[in-house]
Amino acid sequence: MALTQKKTYFLSDIHLGAPNFEESLVREKKLVAWLETIRYQADSIYLLGDVFDFWHEWKSVAPQGFCRFLGKISEIADSGIPVHFFAGNHDMWVRNYLQRETGMIFHKGHLITEIQGKRFFLAHGDGLGPGDGFYKILKKIFISPITRFFFARILHPDFATFLATSTSRKSRKSSSSPKEYTFLGEDKEWLIIFAKEKLRKEYFDYFIFGHRHIPMELELSGGSRFFNLGDWITNFSYAVFDGENITLEKHI
Repeated sequence: MALTQKKTYFLSDIHLGAPNFEESLVREKKLVAWLETIRYQADSIYLLGDVFDFWHEWKSVAPQGFCRFLGKISEIADSGIPVHFFAGNHDMWVRNYLQRETGMIFHKGHLITEIQGKRFFLAHGDGLGPGDGFYKILKKIFISPITRFFFARILHPDFATFLATSTSRKSRKSSSSPKEYTFLGEDKEWLIIFAKEKLRKEYFDYFIFGHRHIPMELELSGGSRFFNLGDWITNFSYAVFDGENITLEKHI
């Protein structure tokens, strides 16, 4: 009997915790059920950022919740399947709790890697490409050791979490216009522009990003392909690589 080819799975922008506990829990259970269905086919799993709507680790304190998801990831990682976690713009303040407790492999920025003979450029995608200058300045402030030091030591964890989640909800509400979830065209999508510029310098078979919340697939020059993973808020979309091809799929 022929052996089944192991697959690599990519997903992003789950935003666990948003918009509230009840609705997040429904999505968390759906995600855990999906992880159980794919775990025996998976060679590896890549979580490309914004898994949590807010995440900050103090030295001895981590956010409450997400027990079903973290337990399932720990179970999968313990079985020998590599699970990669990329910091997104909502969960950039990771220290070492998630790696230590769940066994996930942490990536702070982009990752260039080879999977079954194909070259991949993987990243959450925030701050890449032209434009969005204001956010790029904010990101430098947020990831600054000084900012993290004062956030962790001056604000009580309860107030810090309330402040961060409230800000996140307001940001999402202000950016929830139809334009934000509409494909703007190759010449205006910053991540596509970034991929094309990168491709002029070195070849990648696949560029895979999150952040944009729109499932996208695009053929680039030389046979290279661009993917945006969508999200697990409205699309429940992901990409799967079988060793030869990548397809965008949805979990119903």
